[in-house]
Amino acid sequence: MVFPDRIERTVTLGRPPLQVWQALTTAEGLSAWFGEQATIDLRPGGAATMTFAGGMTVDMRVERVEEPSVFAYTWRLPDLPDDDPRRTYVEFTLEPEGDGTVLRVVETGFAQLPVESRRQTYDSHAQGWVRELGELAEHLGGG
Repeated sequence: MVFPDRIERTVTLGRPPLQVWQALTTAEGLSAWFGEQATIDLRPGGAATMTFAGGMTVDMRVERVEEPSVFAYTWRLPDLPDDDPRRTYVEFTLEPEGDGTVLRVVETGFAQLPVESRRQTYDSHAQGWVRELGELAEHLGGG
């Protein structure tokens, strides 16, 4: 069996794309639903960080910025050494639908991870996206 390399989640949010974009691409927006504290230099190649509850900080690199429809970054996985170049790629796609937005998130790159931690990391992220997108919907006033 081939190991899955892709997590994909879609949620419909009752806010226009520009409001969803702000929640995804600003330090204030990200800090309100995704982590406890965030920094972001919103340009391709820009650095970003996300600090989660418990104090874990993850380094990120902005990869795509196509306002207000595509935002993507890569992030270092905390179970790998700091100097390990492997990252997963996360891409958000926003599409207007009526007064709201269909948001799709795709994360790829799990197959490159060490065999001993691959499944645990994949499962953790798969569950995490369900939880985090729920928190985004709640932050934006329902989904």
